[in-house]
Amino acid sequence: MNEMLMPLLPELALFALAVVVLLVGAIRSSAYGGRVPLSDGSSGPARPASGGPAGWITLLGLVATFVLTFFVDEGISILDGAFVQDGLALFSKRLFIASAVLSVLGSLTLRTGAFSRRSAEYHFALIASVLGMSVLASARELILLFVGFELMSIPLFLMTGFLKRDAVAPEAALKFFLVGTASSAVIVYGMSFVYGAAGSTMLSDIPPALRDGPPILMLGMALLLAGLGFKIAAFPFHMWAPDTYEAASTPFVAWLSVAPKAAGFVVIIRLYLAGVGTAALVWAPAIAVLAGMTMVTGNLMAIPQQNIKRLLAYSGIAHIGYMLVGLAALSSSGVAMMLFYLVAYTFGNMGAFLVVQAVAQSEQSDRIEAYRGLAQRSPLLALAMLIFLLSLGGIPFVAGFWAKLYVFWAAVERGMYGLVFLGAILTVVALYYYLLVARRMYIEAPERAEPVRVPGLLGIAITACVIGVVGMGLYPGPWVTLAQRVASTLFS
Repeated sequence: MNEMLMPLLPELALFALAVVVLLVGAIRSSAYGGRVPLSDGSSGPARPASGGPAGWITLLGLVATFVLTFFVDEGISILDGAFVQDGLALFSKRLFIASAVLSVLGSLTLRTGAFSRRSAEYHFALIASVLGMSVLASARELILLFVGFELMSIPLFLMTGFLKRDAVAPEAALKFFLVGTASSAVIVYGMSFVYGAAGSTMLSDIPPALRDGPPILMLGMALLLAGLGFKIAAFPFHMWAPDTYEAASTPFVAWLSVAPKAAGFVVIIRLYLAGVGTAALVWAPAIAVLAGMTMVTGNLMAIPQQNIKRLLAYSGIAHIGYMLVGLAALSSSGVAMMLFYLVAYTFGNMGAFLVVQAVAQSEQSDRIEAYRGLAQRSPLLALAMLIFLLSLGGIPFVAGFWAKLYVFWAAVERGMYGLVFLGAILTVVALYYYLLVARRMYIEAPERAEPVRVPGLLGIAITACVIGVVGMGLYPGPWVTLAQRVASTLFS
């Protein structure tokens, strides 16, 4: 029994945490007759001082689960190989959980009525989605893969429209839901062709069938790639991202912008690279074209944006293109550098969104104009935002610089000079719109002199992201070594 349960330790911990959070929310609601207890001891629909016990239990439980991942032995598989705890699975699970911790730190500072009344529902959905990602990272079988996708995706739709009385959140959630269900249908359709051609739902049985290149299998794999393109918001499947990012709560968007996309990349690695050998080369042109178009679309569409969340949404689409450059190399080096990029992007992008939350809570606006004179009002907050923007733009010597340099280098090693040149040109384009925000913060005069108040927990999350960005920028070696070790096991 222990041999069966130990590999499932992170998943069991997440499941138990979800049950506890749900029960705490139900008990707390029934104890107060459906009315939320406030910080002054009364009860009512007003807003409490924090996210309530459900939020704190979620935070502590996620931290404990993160620690538990280091007690799981690497290289163990169960369920006849359908579920594996290899280096890639553990690496990605730690990324999912760490990003969720940062998101929960931000959500504990929210003051909207929905989070006051339904904190347990929100955090239960978040934990369920993390559990789905965790299953995805270890899945080596098509049906388990699809179950993980749905367990990850359905809570995301709920959390997007969580502020159901908001003017735009329900519409954005509906768009996200329709696009998400369409992508799930495409994935299932592709899986049916793959199963028909390979005669098995095990991922390990796909590479031998790929070497013969039957048309029905190639069609199924192409449909799978299209469905996964929706999940990672790659062109032309990116249309859901800007509206969703603009409408949903900022701490959730910070997490949505990195964790589900990382899960999608893990699945792409499992399906198209791990153990496939030279048969994977057939996908290089398709992934390269996808990377190029995604970089172009994301960067050009970000330029005219006046809403900071929409700007970061299109910026995120561009970053997906840069990660696809590393994937297009179809090599151990390319995958390793893409994994490094994922970590650097997590710190940089989540940090930027958390600063956006602090400014939005103070200014009641997500417009870029709200950042005028931020350096004079709150110099440390402006410095943090500048560091995140420079990292996203790829300026030396912060994490984003090494991330872009390494994925470009991996592509150069495979002779993809045109794709690298395009990426380099678009990096300069990206600097233009990132520095427009910096100009607002450091050059333009503020409309009022009061400093932006940053809640303590939100400040901790922003500080953690700054440490991550600067630390990876100054000492990228340990992170590169870790990513290379994880990637090397996939090509051995």
